[in-house]
Amino acid sequence: MRNRWLIALAAIGIHISIGSVYAWSVLTKPIMAEMGITLKETTWTFSLAILFLGLSAGFLGSFVEKLGPKKSGLLATLFFGTGMLGTALAVEEGSLAMLYLFYGIIGGIGLGIGYITPVSTLVKYFPNHRGFATGLAIMGFGFAALVAGPVMQYLTGEFGLRNNFLILGAVYIVIMSMSALYLKPPVANSAVEAGEKTHQGATANEAVKTWQFSALWWIFFVNITCGIGLLSVASPMAQEVVGMDAAAAASMVGIIGLLNGAGRIIWSTVSDYIGRGMTYIMFFLIEIAAFYHLANTVDAMIFQLLILLIISCYGGGFSCMPAYLSDLFGTRELSAIHGRILTAWGLAGIAGPSIIAVFRENTSGYDYTLYFFAGCFVINFLIALVLKTYGRRKRVHALVETH
Repeated sequence: MRNRWLIALAAIGIHISIGSVYAWSVLTKPIMAEMGITLKETTWTFSLAILFLGLSAGFLGSFVEKLGPKKSGLLATLFFGTGMLGTALAVEEGSLAMLYLFYGIIGGIGLGIGYITPVSTLVKYFPNHRGFATGLAIMGFGFAALVAGPVMQYLTGEFGLRNNFLILGAVYIVIMSMSALYLKPPVANSAVEAGEKTHQGATANEAVKTWQFSALWWIFFVNITCGIGLLSVASPMAQEVVGMDAAAAASMVGIIGLLNGAGRIIWSTVSDYIGRGMTYIMFFLIEIAAFYHLANTVDAMIFQLLILLIISCYGGGFSCMPAYLSDLFGTRELSAIHGRILTAWGLAGIAGPSIIAVFRENTSGYDYTLYFFAGCFVINFLIALVLKTYGRRKRVHALVETH
């Protein structure tokens, strides 16, 4: 029998390693200078990584479920580690194609497998606190940039860009391997007897045929699209709209990373007490008001508070989703179902910055973008209301109970 707190630590170990992808912006200028490529070409590396995170989570979810957490964790280590070490080679060769292949595609596949691997296992160890359990793991992904950003900056400055990827690749391989080797589902008739029902549930194929799944996919997609869009322009928007200087804007971006991680554990824990449906309703009410007021404020303090509030809901949307899925569909194939939902993240990673760019070019400002996002959350609020009221209908319960 594994210690459930060490299982949680193993889950965090995997997520804090792969979550370093959120610190990509720290490497943008060094990569442009070293490889002689444009900002757009460099940014596409990150977009590819997020796209393949979503695609691999979606298409390999059932495969990960069959492999089990230990083997799938090691597989994630293989892909992500290869991606990091291969990126070092891409930098040395000055090859953009290799950068896309190793960091974007191979590394992205490692991100997707690693993201879904520990969640289903962790939920089974905390059957009565599913939100807290998923928040613990996914919090690591949100906080990773706080650790990885300064470390990448130091390593690149002291040892060069190529060696930054080699050193971090080796460190992540060790952390992820040790974490994966400890992961193991709880045994039957153990101290987790209270969670025996959580081993039951719908298959991924059954779940995706329900309207509840489609509704959750959509609200997840909108929440990430608007959140990533805001993240992509937070610093320049702060400087242009409320007159913050570059240093203050950079400091705000650091606090955003903190709230992104903290929001994941705080909101997911809250959801254990008020329910997942009510938590998402609160997210969208907050985001409607926050995006609307963000378009109308010129006060730097209010501007920052509104952005931090939005980002906490953005992070919370990630951590509450696996628990919501387990509430509706059980955990029999939670990794696979969660993986299908994560395809929304892959598409949102492209949609968010693209929407921001289109509005920015055509309106010469951010106001209309923020109003558009507020409107999107009105629709999300209505869908979340329907989900809370009718989501746990008899058909979903029947799928869970018959397995």
